[in-house]
Amino acid sequence: MSAMIVDLALVRAQRKPVPQPDFKLAPRKILNRESPFLFWTGASGARYVHSIYNLFECPPVDVGNYVLVKRHSDGRRTVLSIGRAAHTVSTLNLAEIRQRSAELGANEVHIHLLAGNTAQSQTIEADLRRSLVTA
Repeated sequence: MSAMIVDLALVRAQRKPVPQPDFKLAPRKILNRESPFLFWTGASGARYVHSIYNLFECPPVDVGNYVLVKRHSDGRRTVLSIGRAAHTVSTLNLAEIRQRSAELGANEVHIHLLAGNTAQSQTIEADLRRSLVTA
């Protein structure tokens, strides 16, 4: 068995540069001109950041909470429903979100993906419901 000492600095200097991947996401229509994000505040005072999607551009959701919103032509938003992704299959969650949106007339989906587990997701859903859903 033999061994060879390799000078890594020399190898690195002779190596061709590797093109870096482009991590930019495909552009999507930003519905909120200021930002593609919105903070919804729960009854507890906690603020939850949500990504805003057009109903047809909403991606499949593995876990997380969502707020279904009717965006009016003057920019006002009306909360129609609050829920969470409960299925283990992301496309089932997306189908449920789209069906519920169509039933209610929502044209925006606001998704919160930072719940760490099911219990946290349920807590966030309840907190937002107490704050945003009016009788």
